[in-house]
Amino acid sequence: MRATGRTGARVAGAAAGALLTLTAVAAAPAQAAGYRYWSFWESSGGKPWAYATQGPATARPADGDAIGFRFAISQGTSDTSRPALAPDFAGICGGVEKKDGGKRVAVVVDFGGPADAPPGETPPAEPIKVGCAEVSEDATGAEALAAVAKPLRYDSAAMLCGIAGYPARGCGEQVAEQAPGSAAPTAPTPAAAPAHGGGPSFGVLAGGAAVLALGGAAVWKARRRG
Repeated sequence: MRATGRTGARVAGAAAGALLTLTAVAAAPAQAAGYRYWSFWESSGGKPWAYATQGPATARPADGDAIGFRFAISQGTSDTSRPALAPDFAGICGGVEKKDGGKRVAVVVDFGGPADAPPGETPPAEPIKVGCAEVSEDATGAEALAAVAKPLRYDSAAMLCGIAGYPARGCGEQVAEQAPGSAAPTAPTPAAAPAHGGGPSFGVLAGGAAVLALGGAAVWKARRRG
């Protein structure tokens, strides 16, 4: 019984330590400026850009909709940069006739500025690319994008990494905060950012919460055995 009690105490201590670690991570000042990735935006009926709630591989825009992509360094959905060009379907697809069995989707690709570019790379000379994608009625946002901005580059987890060949390398890297007057940010590390953006930092906290849940279950089982 004493051994079981010690086991329960050790598990409880480990869970408490994990809780303190997670709390410290959440409360400490952010050490990273954010993540460098392509965010995904949607617009229907001429409305302003809205942050997409799903990735381009599953989103299915309707005829007359616009989709946008912006490459930038962002900390999450609250500060993610929108495409600089408005979702002007009439201006992009106004001269394109709708065909039977198909749809027209206005596509806006904003490559961002030099400050968002990965080390050693430069944004395309044309900062914004637009096109009217003529695709089948059931086509996804990814298919509409591919119709106007090839080549696309994905990683092994199907995350959208490059549009029209930019950037040539990397995918959703974490970018360390740069102190005033310092050299370039430290080398980035891979981040589990979703294809349409989102908050990778939330994923880190969610992972920590999962660890705590498992630890809590272990404590409960140890107490039952005791």
